[in-house]
Amino acid sequence: MTVDYSSKEYLNKLDAYWRAANYISVGQLYLKDNPLLRRPLKASDVKVKPIGHWGTIAGQNFIYAHLNRVINKYDLNMFYVEGPGHGGQVMVSNSYLDGSYTEIYPDITEDEAGMKKLFKRFSFPGGVASHAAPETPGSIHEGGELGYSISHATGAILDNPDLIVAAVVGDGEAETGPLATSWQSNKFINPINDGAVLPILDLNGFKISNPTILSRESNENLQKYFEGMGWHPIFVEGDDPEKLHPLMAQALDQAIEEIKAIQANARQNNDASLPVWPMIIFRAPKGWTGPKTWDNVPIEKSFRAHQIPIPVDQNDMQHADALVAWLESYRPEELFDENGTLKAEIKAITPKGDKRMAANPHTNPGKLIRDLVKPDFRNYAVDTTVKGQTVAQDMTVLGTYLEDVVKENAANKNFRIFGPDETMSNRLAPLFKETNRQWLSPIKEPNDEFLAPAGRIIDSQLSEHQDEGFLEGYVLTGRHGFFASYEAFLRVVDSMLTQHFKWLRKAKEQPWRTSVPSLNVVATSTVFQQDHNGYTHQDPGILGHLADKKPEFIREYLPADANSLLAVFDKVLNDRDKINLIVSSKHPRQQFYSAAEAKELVDNGLKIIDWASTDKNAKPDVVIAAAGTEPNLEALAAISILHEKLPDLKIRFINVVDLLKLRSPKVDPRGLSDAEFDAYFTKDVPVIFAFHGYEGLIRDIFFDRHNHNLSIHGYRENGDITTPFDMRVLNQMDRFDLVKAAVLSLPDADKYGQIVAEMDAKVAKHHQYIRDEGTDLPEVEAWEWKSLE
Repeated sequence: MTVDYSSKEYLNKLDAYWRAANYISVGQLYLKDNPLLRRPLKASDVKVKPIGHWGTIAGQNFIYAHLNRVINKYDLNMFYVEGPGHGGQVMVSNSYLDGSYTEIYPDITEDEAGMKKLFKRFSFPGGVASHAAPETPGSIHEGGELGYSISHATGAILDNPDLIVAAVVGDGEAETGPLATSWQSNKFINPINDGAVLPILDLNGFKISNPTILSRESNENLQKYFEGMGWHPIFVEGDDPEKLHPLMAQALDQAIEEIKAIQANARQNNDASLPVWPMIIFRAPKGWTGPKTWDNVPIEKSFRAHQIPIPVDQNDMQHADALVAWLESYRPEELFDENGTLKAEIKAITPKGDKRMAANPHTNPGKLIRDLVKPDFRNYAVDTTVKGQTVAQDMTVLGTYLEDVVKENAANKNFRIFGPDETMSNRLAPLFKETNRQWLSPIKEPNDEFLAPAGRIIDSQLSEHQDEGFLEGYVLTGRHGFFASYEAFLRVVDSMLTQHFKWLRKAKEQPWRTSVPSLNVVATSTVFQQDHNGYTHQDPGILGHLADKKPEFIREYLPADANSLLAVFDKVLNDRDKINLIVSSKHPRQQFYSAAEAKELVDNGLKIIDWASTDKNAKPDVVIAAAGTEPNLEALAAISILHEKLPDLKIRFINVVDLLKLRSPKVDPRGLSDAEFDAYFTKDVPVIFAFHGYEGLIRDIFFDRHNHNLSIHGYRENGDITTPFDMRVLNQMDRFDLVKAAVLSLPDADKYGQIVAEMDAKVAKHHQYIRDEGTDLPEVEAWEWKSLE
C-alpha cells in the first residue's frame, strides 16, 4: 500500500509519536514508579533528586520523529548525532519507542514494567548517564563536552557514500570554537565517495542562564552567514505543532532531495565539484511543551527550562499536581495500551530493523570493521649494521611504509590520515606519491600542491579540533587512521582525548558494544627539537595527561629511531579500543636499532642494549635509561664519554619504547612485576633516566619500586628559540649533564671532580659558542657512536 507521508493522517500519527517521546522523556527525569500515572502519584514514585535537562528535549524529539519519517519515505541509511549534549533522554526515549532499546536491554520491556525500569535508571546510581553516552543505542557521540557534533558526523560519513548523519547542533554548542569552525567541514566532503552530513541548528533561544547568540540573529543575517560558508539554510520556526509538522516535513523533504540530487549529479557525471549542501535552521522554544511559567516567571521560552523546570522530588511533593498535569498534557491514554505498550498504529510509523537510527550498524560497527592490510615493516627498515652510521628522518621512513599502507588498502577505503596543515612539515611527503589531500574548494595551480577532490589525507584546515574530531568519527564507525600534530598543540585537544577515553571506558562496560579501532595520535615537532618555533612550541605534557587515565585504554610509545617507529605502527594500525600516543622525531637522526631489536623493544616495551652496555650481565655500577629520540641520543653520547673516561665502569643501558610498561602491576596490569623491574633497573644501583617529558611521570613510575636511587633528566620548562642541543642543555638532559649525574651518583663520587669540572667546561664552551656562531658545537654535531669493545 502506498503511504502518503505528507497526509494529515500520517502527521497526526507522527504527532502522537512525538508526544509519546516527550512523555517518556519527562518521566525519566522525575519518576521511578507509577510510570503511566494509573494511580495517584505518591512520594515513593518520585526520585529523591531528579537530575537531568529538559530545555532541548521536546525540540529534539520533534526533529527525531521527523527524521524517522524521511527515513521511511526515502529508505535512508541515517543515524543521529546529538550535539546539544545535556539531553540524553532523547536518544533513550526514541530507541525505546522503536524497540531497539529493548533488543539491547531485554529487561527494559515494552510495557508498564519495562517503562518503570527505564524511568528509574535514567541519571540514577547504577543507571545510565544524562548524556547520549555509550550506554545509549545509536550513539557515537558523548555530549558532555560541546562542540564536536559536525566534526564527528563528518568523520562518520567519509568513505560511507550511502550514509547520512543528522547532526543536531545546539545553539549553546554553536558558540564553541570547535563547532564554529566545523561549518567548514563541507569543504572536505566528496559527493561521489562520501556520504552527507545534514546539520540541524536547533535554535531554542537560551543556554544555561543566558540567551544564545545565533538565536538573536535575524533570519536574514543567518542566511547570509551560512550561505557565505557554503550551506543552503532551510528555515523552520514556530511553536504550534499543528502548523510546524507540515513545515518540518516539507523542509526535510527538500533537504533530502537536495542531498540526493547533489549525489546523483556527482556520481552520474563524475563531478566532484564543491556542492552547496542543505542544512536546517529550526527555531522552537526552549522548554517547549513544558510548564509555561513557574512562580510568576517564564519557564518555556526562557533559560529556566534548562534543567528541572518545576521543583518536585520525593521529599517535596508540594507541587506534585503540576508534574501530573504536565505529564497528562501529552495524553498518555491515547499513546499506550492497557499493557503500557506504544499503540500499534503509532509504532507502525517507526523505521524497522537496521533502518532505525538507534540500530544503525555504523554506530556499533563490529560487523563492518575490516583489518588493514599491512606491509611487512621490515621491508622499510633502515640499515643499522654499523650503529649510528645511517642518518635518516624517522617520519620520512614511516612515510614510505604508509605510502604502501594506503596503496594496499585503496580498494577497502578504510584508512585515512588527519592533521592540521602539517603532513609535509611532519616529513610524511612519501604519502603524496600515492594520494592527495582531499579538498573540494577551488584548486589554483601551480600555487597549490597535492590537492584533489579525493584523497586519503585531510590536513587542509588548520584546526586540531576538526582533525581530531574527524578521526574520532572515522574510527568510531569502524575505520582506521591516525592524527599527527605538533606535540605542544596536542594540548589543544587534550580534553577531546579525555572524552574519547571516557567513551572507550564506558563502552567497554557494555557487552553489546563491539570493539572499535584505536585512536592513533602522533606527536612530532617535539620539545627537544625546535629549530625556529621556540618556547611556544615546547610542551610534552600530553604524556602525563594521558598517563593519568585508566591504563587499559592508554599506550604511550617513544620510539628512538625509524625502525622502532615502524615497529610501533605495525603494532597499532589494527589495534582496538585504545588511545595510542606515539612521540616521534621528524629531523635527521642517527639510526641505531635493527628491525629485530625494534620489534623486541615494542613487544617487550624495553630492552637492555648489549652493544651500549659494559656490565657484561653482571651487576652494573650505574644504569642509564632513555625514553625518546633525543634522550636516546644523549644517553648514548654520555655512555661513550663515560667509557672513555672510566673504562672499567660497568654501565647498563636500557632503551624504553612502551613507557607505561614500566609501571607497577598495582597501577597497570600490563606493568613489569617487581622482580622483572629489578632485573632491569636493580634494587639499589644509581639510575640516570633521560626522558622526553616532564620528570614527574618517571618519578611516579619509580615510586612503587625498590630502587629510588634515581636521577631524572627530562623537560624542566626551560625553553627558548635556540639550538637543538641547547634545548637539552637548558633542561640538563644533555650528554655532559648526564655524565655529571652518573659520576656524582657513584659511591666514591669525590674521586671524579676532574670529570665534573670538564663537563662544566664543556657546557660553558657550548654556551658561548652558540651565541657566537648560532649553531651547535662541531663535536656535538659530528658525534658518532663508536663500539665500546
